[in-house]
Amino acid sequence: MTSPTKLEKAVEQLQKNPYYEKYADRIATLQKTSPREFLQRLEDQQKTKQKEKEKKLGAIDTRQFSSVLHPKETLSKDLIVEDKKLEAILKLDLVTEKDASDIQNIWEEYHKNKEVISATIPLDVYTTVHEKMKDYPTFLFPLPRSEGYEFILCQCHGHTVHFTPLLAFQVHKENAPECLTMIHYTELGHKGIVLMRGEYDKNVLNGQEAQCLANQFQMYFCGKDLTKQHLLETFNKKPDAFKHMDLVTELENISLV
Repeated sequence: MTSPTKLEKAVEQLQKNPYYEKYADRIATLQKTSPREFLQRLEDQQKTKQKEKEKKLGAIDTRQFSSVLHPKETLSKDLIVEDKKLEAILKLDLVTEKDASDIQNIWEEYHKNKEVISATIPLDVYTTVHEKMKDYPTFLFPLPRSEGYEFILCQCHGHTVHFTPLLAFQVHKENAPECLTMIHYTELGHKGIVLMRGEYDKNVLNGQEAQCLANQFQMYFCGKDLTKQHLLETFNKKPDAFKHMDLVTELENISLV
């Protein structure tokens, strides 16, 4: 049996529809002759609307909000954070007799099927990078997202580079969690190379996005492009004159030439 109360509520909902007056007579007839069918049609319509709503929400890239909702634990102000050691990943005594090329192959093979990014950097190149890391310890990178660009804050400390979504940093400051941490291991500098390994939060980034940030870091901190050099200096020395959209322009104008 279809209760009168249920029918009344259904009609109240329909009356909120701007096209109700146009179809009022047909609705009234169906309501009287077949109240069960009338309610079934309304339920089907509501289910369809709910599915459409869920589909729209599902299309939104919510990963960028993950770090805002999950801050990391507060660290003691007196805590000294040291760079991680290569020995924790690679047994150095096993590569003592290896040359740089062999070590690069071992490093690449080791990380090939892992959800991390990695690289082998010539020592002279990393020396330049590290000097810029000290001169320009903070910077910003645009990351392409489905809804446009998300800005990722980059902070250099020692031989480590911490990447944090700007929105998360604005909310949680020093307690904002990193979405990518790149560590440069210098223990094999005497062989002319520095090994890099980057671990990323899979709730915020995928491998391609992590590599995109690493590539942008390399272009700004390793390259000799005068425009990028100017942006680094402006962001760190004259922040009031810095324009975020200049970074987007640089990214969109990347040339392989």
